[in-house]
Amino acid sequence: MTDPAGSGTGSVAVGRAPLTAAEVAERHARGEANVIAARTSRSFGEIFRANAFTRVNGIYLVMLLLILGTGYFIDGLFGLLIIVNSVVGMVQEVRAKRTLDRLALLSKAPARVERATGVAEVDVEQVVLDDVVLVAAGDQIPVDGVVLDATGFEVDESLLTGESEPVLAGVGYELKSGSFVAAGSAAFRATAVGEHAYAARLAKEASEFRKPSSQLRAGIDQILKYVTWALIPVGVLTIVNQIWGHAEDWRNAVRGLVAALVPMVPEGLVLMTSVAMAVGVIRLGRRNCLVQDLPAIEQLARVDVVCTDKTGTLTEDGMRVGSVEPLGVADDRIEAALAAIGRAEGKPNASMAAILEHVATAPALAVQTSVAFSSARKWAAVQCTGTGAGCVETWVLGAPDVLLPPGHPVRMRSDALASDGLRVLALARSDAALPDPAAAGDGLPDGLVATALVVLDQRLRVEAPGAIAYFAEQDVDIKVISGDNAAAVGAIAAEAGVPNGRDAVDARTLDPESARFDAEVQTRTAFGRVTPTQKRAMVHALQADGRVVAMTGDGVNDVLALKDADVGVAMGSGSPAARAVSRIVLLDNSFATLPHVVAEGRRVIGNIERVATLFLTKTLYSILLALLVAVTAVPFPFLPRHVTLIAWFTIGIPAFFLALAPNTARAQDGFVRRVLDAAVPGGIGAALASYGAYLTARAVLGTGHDLRVLTSSTAFLALIIVAFFVLITVARPFRPWKIGLVGAMIGGMLVVILTPFGSRLFDVDLHDPRAVLIGCAFGAAGIGVRYAARAVLRAVYAAVTRGRQRREAAAG
Repeated sequence: MTDPAGSGTGSVAVGRAPLTAAEVAERHARGEANVIAARTSRSFGEIFRANAFTRVNGIYLVMLLLILGTGYFIDGLFGLLIIVNSVVGMVQEVRAKRTLDRLALLSKAPARVERATGVAEVDVEQVVLDDVVLVAAGDQIPVDGVVLDATGFEVDESLLTGESEPVLAGVGYELKSGSFVAAGSAAFRATAVGEHAYAARLAKEASEFRKPSSQLRAGIDQILKYVTWALIPVGVLTIVNQIWGHAEDWRNAVRGLVAALVPMVPEGLVLMTSVAMAVGVIRLGRRNCLVQDLPAIEQLARVDVVCTDKTGTLTEDGMRVGSVEPLGVADDRIEAALAAIGRAEGKPNASMAAILEHVATAPALAVQTSVAFSSARKWAAVQCTGTGAGCVETWVLGAPDVLLPPGHPVRMRSDALASDGLRVLALARSDAALPDPAAAGDGLPDGLVATALVVLDQRLRVEAPGAIAYFAEQDVDIKVISGDNAAAVGAIAAEAGVPNGRDAVDARTLDPESARFDAEVQTRTAFGRVTPTQKRAMVHALQADGRVVAMTGDGVNDVLALKDADVGVAMGSGSPAARAVSRIVLLDNSFATLPHVVAEGRRVIGNIERVATLFLTKTLYSILLALLVAVTAVPFPFLPRHVTLIAWFTIGIPAFFLALAPNTARAQDGFVRRVLDAAVPGGIGAALASYGAYLTARAVLGTGHDLRVLTSSTAFLALIIVAFFVLITVARPFRPWKIGLVGAMIGGMLVVILTPFGSRLFDVDLHDPRAVLIGCAFGAAGIGVRYAARAVLRAVYAAVTRGRQRREAAAG
């Protein structure tokens, strides 16, 4: 700990003239309020533009105008996708925006300011230049300022500077917005607000604050890049083949051109991804879960270890003093000392709040100076006037195993109590003064004598065992990481059902720089006496081992670990600093919500992978079929209405339902490889089946103009057989509703192509048994080609992987 600006103790007022209402209004009028253009989501206008004016809609609009120019309006049915894509995307994003805005308002922490009319809580945006702002432990500094007075005030600037040690900030110290209060309390004068504050400028420059990465978005962008590379040359060949390669009516040529180009565009891939994400936000919002950035949902699907704090997370928020065991000192002296220590805290934590409630009516000792509680020290102290002239006495309240030496009888008694899951604090007294905070050492006075044990009851959350059991079923490891006594941590962990939780490790025996540290973190499940920097080191150790870490917590001691975890999850009742750095906030403070959060992430990502397989299969078989047709210089077999019909029943409608279905499989890395592994074989099988059926039908049935519908219908039948088979494989594992969905899609397609009205409307003619036989035969062959192509691709991938591994081994 450093002390750049005084001791930080005492209470010295410097220029502390609060603003009047008129002065506040004047600063608002001048634009000197803490207003920052930060939003939880896009504006309604931006949502409309982003969903209406897309590249896909632009391509479809051009194709639609071409078709309308031919007079075959029914072939323009695909133009409905422009409206569907836009409306569905806008509706879901607006719903998600309203959910996020509502929850963000609930999660927002107010600021405390001192004005001429007294102390008031105001929205952070209402803080103005020169306001006197009051902060205490756990608060995030909302604006830049200069400290006016302080009591044991320690500031953690690690989120801004990376410096892990808190700074002891005295009068005159310049505070930076974005840092948080590690201990104590202070009043400071606001010197920079809004866009001029340090954190706002830093975010604008994109320095320490990075935009959350998304493997899913990156994977989809990579897939779209591959598709674009293939689409451009194939599209040019198709244009040449359809317009100049055949001496037929220009209208039919344009219809063939549009029919070839439209299905090449994976129009629903980005849409379904956005819809699935938005629905995930809405579903989590119904559980009072605030998602502060969308990629957090993706990371949730990959989580394989959850690190959780104990106090306030596994246990209930409130504590109460179960008993105070005096050790040779009068009860009234003990209560007076406890009252003095508790009332010196600017913002008492849960333990101190319980003690204050217990001694609410007790008079407090006269305090000369104090040291606020911090998670790193694990104690708080006050220096009071002694009984003799010029004498002082110091009272310290903290962890027994920190204040007392090993083997001390009182410490042994506290360990026995802690092993029952109780929280135990020791009250000790010394005739020595508090050491200078800037001096070397642990900061404790000499000659401490234990005077009492304070026993706090902490109750396990009712929902905690069920949540722990869920994670065990889902192969997600649980690690309880707490600053409390290791025995108490072990007792609570065991009660909650954490595997091997009873055998908790005392983190004071662990050195983050040692190899043993990594091994213990990876194999053990409960840790006590963990400092904030050790919590962060534990998260790093798990990440270095390839784990995806979710960290839950509620206190200022959890901030560093919450920030560096893959997914930080804060309790809604936690400190403002913890909520600010977390990607997800559980506003109902329920640990039972966490399994739903993880399950929602898995549902979203797993289903996006399913949907991507469907859309990419269509794109691949469209590109390959167009390439085969162009190279062999035959007319394109399908009309735009055909590809629209295929897209409706084999991709679009089922994809919408599959994107919202339950899915408990944990997401893995390699999104692009898995999607291509599933889509490429299906695309090859569908393209070869339809192309082979088309050529065979032309050879067997003839190529006259009156036979065009029959040969096209033969290719259509072969294609939908393979396409429905791909849908069936994507829909697995089957559930009754999935069987019903696939059955409804097949039934709908049969109704359209077998009824007189449907067959005329969509230009499908399968009255000739030879056409049906050819189509079914090539459809079955296409399914066989899919299996063969998948085996070949996997063999090639395995060979490439082995070759890369050999090269890496040789290089190593």
